[in-house]
Amino acid sequence: MPSAPPASAPAPSARDRVLDAFESILISQGERAATLEATATEAGVSKGGLLYHFGSKDALVEGLLARLVELVEVDVERIRTAVTGPIDYFLRSSLNLESDLDRAIIATTRLAQGSHPRARDALKEMQVSWFDVIVEVVGDRALARTIMLIGDGLYYNSALLPGGLGELDPKSDDMDEVIALVNTLVAAHARA
Repeated sequence: MPSAPPASAPAPSARDRVLDAFESILISQGERAATLEATATEAGVSKGGLLYHFGSKDALVEGLLARLVELVEVDVERIRTAVTGPIDYFLRSSLNLESDLDRAIIATTRLAQGSHPRARDALKEMQVSWFDVIVEVVGDRALARTIMLIGDGLYYNSALLPGGLGELDPKSDDMDEVIALVNTLVAAHARA
């Protein structure tokens, strides 16, 4: 069941509760379990209430994909404007921190594993958005691809191998060392 928001935060709308529930079921049980009935029950709304916001399961999928797009747009802007620098922000945020963005990515991945080509497209568009901003920063596609692959490795280790050798805390000395090494690579490439 979704956790209650902090006392100071406004209660999520019924529409958001439905999307949260759909996302949660996708993550924990997979697409087959994410029926309209199960989603309505998880969200604490009637099936009619769910259908008021999302007229079909396809509409619910589109709502989740729209949420992912919005979260990625916010993340790309955060990468561009990060006080600590775009590479630092990108790598630290490449860990699965169970953020709203992480949850949307995992839920969309579950859909992409099934019969939803639009989900696969949304994940590709997400990667292109991140790639484009990293290219802007480092000025080289191969170097940007390398940084992206490091980010993918960080995410894989934190999402799929928790407690494994490669898992890092975003504020750890180990993460600082990884970022310093990448920054050294970027600086060396700029001098070349």
